[in-house]
Amino acid sequence: MTALQQHLLDTYRAARLSRPAPPPPGRHDVTALRNLYRHLRPTTSVRPGTSSPSGTSSPSGV
Repeated sequence: MTALQQHLLDTYRAARLSRPAPPPPGRHDVTALRNLYRHLRPTTSVRPGTSSPSGTSSPSGV
């Protein structure tokens, strides 16, 4: 059963039971993916004005 078929069935059942219709499939996909990306995105401890997390300015650390 596809998501659209399931949605149509849920909408039919909700109408028969005098309940509000469910949201259409895919309505919150962008928000869910954005939240997942923000949660999984690696955080860095780089402060403004420095070029590396340790505060040193050269790659060799000297």
